[in-house]
Parts: sequence; C-alpha cells; structure tokens
Amino acid sequence: MKKWYVVWCILSFLFTLSTHAQGDPPLRRVHTTLLPGYVGDFEHFAVDIKNNRLFLAAEDHKTVEVLDPRSGERINTINGFAQPHAILYLPDTDRLLVTDGNDDVGAVKLVSGTDYKILDAIKLPNGVDGAVYNPVNKYYYVESESNESGGKTHVLNVIDTQNFKHVTDITLPGTHSEAMAIDRAGKKLFVNLSGTNEVGVVDLESRKLIARWPLPDAQAANALALDEANHRLFTASHKPPKLIVFDIDAGKVVASLPCVINNDDMSYDTARKRIYVTGDGAVSVYSQRDSDHYERLSDIPTGYRAKTSIFVPELSRLYIAVASRGKRAAGKLAVAEPGSNVEVQIYQARP
Repeated sequence: MKKWYVVWCILSFLFTLSTHAQGDPPLRRVHTTLLPGYVGDFEHFAVDIKNNRLFLAAEDHKTVEVLDPRSGERINTINGFAQPHAILYLPDTDRLLVTDGNDDVGAVKLVSGTDYKILDAIKLPNGVDGAVYNPVNKYYYVESESNESGGKTHVLNVIDTQNFKHVTDITLPGTHSEAMAIDRAGKKLFVNLSGTNEVGVVDLESRKLIARWPLPDAQAANALALDEANHRLFTASHKPPKLIVFDIDAGKVVASLPCVINNDDMSYDTARKRIYVTGDGAVSVYSQRDSDHYERLSDIPTGYRAKTSIFVPELSRLYIAVASRGKRAAGKLAVAEPGSNVEVQIYQARP
C-alpha cells in the first residue's frame, strides 16, 4: 500500500508540473487573421508603431499586406510586385522600401505610406531577397546575385534611403546569404553566408568582409538575431535544425540546441531574455539563463510552413504568417490544397 502511495504521489507531482507548464506557456495566441484566397509562402514583416500598421510580404501572392497589429484586421493590400521579400518602413517620410525580385528581375521599390502607390524603383541584379537597415548611416543593404559570371560571389546592394539611390556594392563569398543584423554603432554587419555555411562579419566603413565563422557540423543557416549587450549572435541552421550561439568577440560557438525544422525567422526578446525561432509547424522558445547557457522552454504549435515572423517589443507580441499547403516545384507552390488555411497568428508574450 505504501509503495502504491509513493508512486501515486510521484505521478501526481509530475502531472501538476505538466499542467502548470501547459497552463503558463511563454506565448499565448490572442488572435488569428484569415487570408482567404491566398496561396503560397510569405517572406518578411515590418511594423509602423506610430500609425498602427503591420506590413507583410505575401511572396507568392505578389502583394504587401497591411494589417492592424493590435486587432489583426487587414487594412489594405499593396499591388505591383513580382515577388516581394523584405520591407523597411521609414517613419520620417512615411514611405516603404520593398525588395522585389526573383530569377528574372531585381529591384527595390519606393512606396507611399499614404496612398500605397509605388513612387519609384531602383533596378538591381536578379535574385533580390533579404535586407537590413542601418539607422546610423541610413543605408539599406539589399542582398542579390552578382553581375559577375561564374556564380562564386553575390552582393549587398547599398541603397541611400535619404536620396533613394544605389550608391555601391559589397561583395560576399558564395551564391547567397540570408538574415543580417547590424550593431548599434552602425559599424559591423553580421550575415548568414548560406552559400559557404559560415557567419560573415562585414566592416561597414571599409565595406570589407573581415571575419568568417564556420558553422559547427551544420548547413543552410537562415534565421539570425543579435544580442549586443551580452556579445552574442544567434543563428539557426536547417541541416540539422539547431540554434547556434556565437561569442561575437571571439567568433566561437558557446552553445547549440535543437530547434524547429525549416526555420526562417528569429527574434530576441530583450525584456524577457528569450529567443523565438519560427519554422514548419512550431515556434521554438528558448530562455537565456546567462550569456553561455540556454534552455529550450517549449515548441508551441503554429501551422504549416509558419516560418515568417516578427516580434514587436512595444506590444510584446509575436506575429507569425502561416502558408498554404499544396504541391511544390522548385520551391514554389504549384497547387494549393482545398480548404488550406492561410493566416496571420498573433501571440502575446507572457512574463
């Protein structure tokens, strides 16, 4: 009898812990916005807090969607893109910069934040994709293919956002790169060199690659975030899917943990010292115990190819775009499944 009582006590204790964990997840979904009639993948978000707008690049739908970040209501749709990717909102001029391109075209387009009309465009090489903004020099760094033959390098096209001009290029090794981050001084750019399976460090004054950090037993890094206060850089690979933490002073890996598959976006929540990695079917949530120690708190279910996300610290909310299911060819959706939900999920970060 005593033995059974001990077993029961242990099971009850474990159940209580499990129930508590399930009852207090680090993220709580508060709203879902359906996008009926949409097919395919999404790319990136941007936010305009002052005017209460959230922008989302609907890559395969060839539009930029405008939503209310508090209610989730869709406000408008911006047309006129071949394949929109990264979005930058410029509050001083109430304008948007949208990178737009595929294997046939490349451009960055200037869009009015008032009537959402495309005002101007700068032609760039094909394969325009991700981008990052430097608020110090007000340059926008847009990744694309290189005009050079051979396919051994690619470029960051440097766009002067004040004059909307293409001023120069930065050449990087490999055929492609993914997410980027810039330090607060505006002097260093960190980039996933997916073509060479490294993290690159670019000196923005000399416009030269000054360091290359190999990924440890990993390939195809996509997501990236910077914790400058603790001198840490977070990246996430696809093969295998894992979160990798670099010491940016030493250029060395200090931690590595499994993460969600097919990850694409990552955010660092400085207030809660958490990392959110979004991918296929879930968001992996990590707690930063200190600069060298991390704990995987949970994988919260989301949806199919729900890899596009943004964390907005002013609202303590994580926004995730869920793609449509269907047959794919060469990375593009060919046929959508009937009844496949395309949606934007809104999560509130808990203490």
